[in-house]
Amino acid sequence: MAKEEILLMAHLMRRAGFGASRAETEERVGKGYEETVEELLYPAVQKSVNLFEFLRYHPMQWKPGTLAGVGHSSWVYRMINTQAPLEEKIALFWHQVFATGVNKVDHWHEIANMVDTLRAKGLGNFRDLLENVARTPAMIFWLDNHENHSYAVNENWGRELLELFSMGVGNYTEEDVRDVSRAFTGWTILPTLPRFTLGRFDWDFDYKPEDHDDEPKTVLGHKGKLNGDDVIDIILKQPACARFIARHIYNFFVADEPPVPTWFIDPPQDSEAVQTIAEILIKSDYDIRHTLRIVFNSDFFKTARFTRVKNPTEVVVGTLRMAGVDEFPGPQILDYAEHMTNMGQELLNPPTVEGWHTGREWINTGSFVKRTNFFTDILSDTTLIGVQDIHRRIDDCGDLSPEEFVDVCLDMIGSIEVRTETRRDLMEHAEQDGTFRGSKKGQNLTRITEMIQLIVATQDYQFA
Repeated sequence: MAKEEILLMAHLMRRAGFGASRAETEERVGKGYEETVEELLYPAVQKSVNLFEFLRYHPMQWKPGTLAGVGHSSWVYRMINTQAPLEEKIALFWHQVFATGVNKVDHWHEIANMVDTLRAKGLGNFRDLLENVARTPAMIFWLDNHENHSYAVNENWGRELLELFSMGVGNYTEEDVRDVSRAFTGWTILPTLPRFTLGRFDWDFDYKPEDHDDEPKTVLGHKGKLNGDDVIDIILKQPACARFIARHIYNFFVADEPPVPTWFIDPPQDSEAVQTIAEILIKSDYDIRHTLRIVFNSDFFKTARFTRVKNPTEVVVGTLRMAGVDEFPGPQILDYAEHMTNMGQELLNPPTVEGWHTGREWINTGSFVKRTNFFTDILSDTTLIGVQDIHRRIDDCGDLSPEEFVDVCLDMIGSIEVRTETRRDLMEHAEQDGTFRGSKKGQNLTRITEMIQLIVATQDYQFA
């Protein structure tokens, strides 16, 4: 099996999923790259996660309401166990774009319902997704559209729809914000009866025509008695919308970009690639599945290896999937969710409507230590089936020079590429013990474990 095929497949699985074990990578190489892309793009044909198995052991996670701390643990369980990783990865992508948090909504399950929408609609048509997001009670409450009335306009949703969800700063006026907000008057939430005495009220979308401003409006040059759906149609006709969503796709799936609020100042690092993605979006009528198909098969994607800092979700889920953690939904699932939070990403609870600042901003002294400790703790646990497989594969390589030993270890934990200075440091450690003598039936446990610990503690391992 050609090394380049392994490297390319490992790259695809880090971006379109949460990484893959060596065994899964080899299996997918056997299927072929383009065939794997197609399989990932159609998650419905994959075996779905039985969430009822999780809820059997964690019943309070069904609708956690205001339960403190780990209301996102059911999603973490999905990500760890799914056989359709792009389905969860696309939900994570849109959760970053349409950032909505429990810190204000105060309803874990309302945010989870929104993530369900992102999962179900995320690979479809962007217009359909945007319409559904606009009707999601969590988003309505998050951006105060339930307080947006014909007689007292609230501009929060209208502004963020233009600024952070579709077009970006510099492509609209304050008058556009005002009239977009007027177009969404009457879009509100309807509380429904709680599921038990003294429980929290669930929410449904409700449209109140009597509270809608039906007077003429002007949005991005279009005039008429516009409603919210009309505004979404107008927005999607703007070239700025395609460019903005294209840059989000590039930032999440290809390479780190500066924080979104600076995009009106900082040009894309690969303007040609972003423009290509924008043109695909326009030509396909914003078909996200079709767009990602072309992105994953493009040269700019295939060559952009280790150009993104792993977000905490990728750190935790990717490590657990590679290590082969037990699928049983034990209490440790709550710990895994907490690990993400401690590294700086509490799912369902982004810090602001901007979402999380990505790239190198994920890393500081504290988060780096937490990442390294998590990597080393999990990948040193030789009771885990995935870790056992890594050890067996390295041991089965037979006798290896120190340089070969380093290369094999890098290969077996995700086909990692490291800088020259990192390789030099790893080599210095490997040379202390001389030639690696393989096939010793577990006698190399300490040496392999030490090398893996050193690799995952490097700066290079933080990149996907």
